Amino acid sequence: MTYTKTEQEIIVLLAAWSLIDDMVNYQNFVKGHGTVETNLKFKEETFKRVFSILLVDFLSKPKCGTFDLPGPPGNSSMKTDHTFLFYLRRICANPILNVDSSSIHKPVQQFIEWLEGECFVEKVWFPSIKVEVNIREKRIFLLRICGNIAKHNFARLEATVKDVRKVLKDNGEDIDVGKGFLILREFYEWFNSVLEYQASTIAEHLNNIRLGIFDYLSPEYSRSDEMVDTSTGPYQFKGPKDCDDPMAQEMYYELMNKVRGRPSFPRFTTAEWLKKRY
Repeated sequence: MTYTKTEQEIIVLLAAWSLIDDMVNYQNFVKGHGTVETNLKFKEETFKRVFSILLVDFLSKPKCGTFDLPGPPGNSSMKTDHTFLFYLRRICANPILNVDSSSIHKPVQQFIEWLEGECFVEKVWFPSIKVEVNIREKRIFLLRICGNIAKHNFARLEATVKDVRKVLKDNGEDIDVGKGFLILREFYEWFNSVLEYQASTIAEHLNNIRLGIFDYLSPEYSRSDEMVDTSTGPYQFKGPKDCDDPMAQEMYYELMNKVRGRPSFPRFTTAEWLKKRY
């Protein structure tokens, strides 16, 4: 199907906001934290695993053909060009629902820079193959690996084993496929603990993007909100031009309802000591 640029913007914004809602909420994190120098805590280990799985979806490329979205440039060396962040940045370059996209651009760019930065973990020990190695790798690559291991049984992790082997090879240890499968669980345990350290920082970035989307869409909500005859419903939204596809229209209504309900998670900053390692 062919979608207009307006419809594509609506689809991307709803998908990104919905994913962030699923990750940064009080089902996953304990309530009662402050809003300055905060350290978010997962309620249980299960919720940390859910967070990791959902994060790898956010850090993966949407199915471009489904919604007629253009793919990222083939020669790009940035791993974040193969994530939802690429499409949010694309909206910022040519915004439609609001002429001012700065509220989205700043937190998106900050998260991109953080993800493209390197994580360094010393003396990572893999007892099953008796190897100890210092690992330096882009944060986004390690987060993707952990999310995929959390999501899938080892029988579906052939591509992830290839990624694990690349990480070790880039850091001076060349292992075969069999050893790659052997260390999957050990790799996950090491970097799952790193994720717990990084969780507040990641959640802060995601929350700032969500709040940025809310600020970006607030003027559009004010424009679109119209009272109608109560016999046909309490209210409806007057959609933008170039949004005629029925599915895109429903997504627009859902997006406006999100603005109407406002994000429930407060703006917060992460404690500085949680930003000094990894």
